[in-house]
Amino acid sequence: MSTIEKVKESVELAEALDFENEIILFNDDVNTFDHVIDTLIRVCDHTPIQAEQCAILVHYKGQCGVKSGSFEDLKPLCTALLDAGLSAEIQ
Repeated sequence: MSTIEKVKESVELAEALDFENEIILFNDDVNTFDHVIDTLIRVCDHTPIQAEQCAILVHYKGQCGVKSGSFEDLKPLCTALLDAGLSAEIQ
């Protein structure tokens, strides 16, 4: 294996590790489906269908990963979800 291949592998690994975080949205008994869907569309740039699917998963499974990326990118999105009254955390 040449030096060029070794360097490329470590860069790809570093890029992969940068996106290990995920915003998890949790079910609650307060927010309506419409509010959750509208918030996911506005904050996470979901399509209406994607937001509806996430809302259904949260309702029936108790939680759903709604966005993945670096911690720095996810932090303001998670804060916006919390400000909208949703229960979410970055894992």
